[in-house]
Amino acid sequence: MEAIEPQVVFTIFGISITNTVVSTWFMMALIVIVMLLIRKYKPGAGEIILEMIDNIVSTVMPEEANISKYLPLLSTLAIFLLLGNIFSVFPGMVSPTANINTTAALAIIVFFAVHVYGIREKGLWGYAKDLANPIFILPLEIVSQFSRTLSLAVRLFGNVLSTDLIVIIVFALIPFIVPLPLTLLGMLTGVLQAYIFLVLSSLYIASAIEVQGMEEERRKLKEEISKSS
Repeated sequence: MEAIEPQVVFTIFGISITNTVVSTWFMMALIVIVMLLIRKYKPGAGEIILEMIDNIVSTVMPEEANISKYLPLLSTLAIFLLLGNIFSVFPGMVSPTANINTTAALAIIVFFAVHVYGIREKGLWGYAKDLANPIFILPLEIVSQFSRTLSLAVRLFGNVLSTDLIVIIVFALIPFIVPLPLTLLGMLTGVLQAYIFLVLSSLYIASAIEVQGMEEERRKLKEEISKSS
């Protein structure tokens, strides 16, 4: 149970700071330092990273979508998750995403981002109309929005935590060579979960903005019909 529950490391003004929070602080500092070094000494490496993320997002987003609008958020999520899912390989650290609070926060960010991007693309009224078109599916749409957010949080948390626990248990039983392949498997699982989270986030954003392209095509078609008539 102690391996599952976040452990309190210290308190600040009565606020308990757990080991996952400390790991998150270290991880964010590491990301900032590495990115500054890449920007200064190896800017080409940064371009490669962004291009890889862009290629993944491009496979999900509509062809007419301006992907550069969404790359800041999606790239940040991808980099954070990629390192966060495997951060337990560093001595004394735990994976921030092995805490349900972290994965829930990431899922909530995606939830609000989807609606913000949708409203930005088609306006508040147009976006609300698409959600309730026809009106009787509105309750189902609301349930779908919350259920997929819950799914994002629980899937990531469950996979990362279970992998970390397996490595901990095997290492306790056989503390030498055998846990190494499991550690590599855990890293592979972390990378895969980061990829899945990125693809699903891109898909949800695409579903929020794709209707706008359909509406524009429909509007152009109406204009052409009216002109021809």
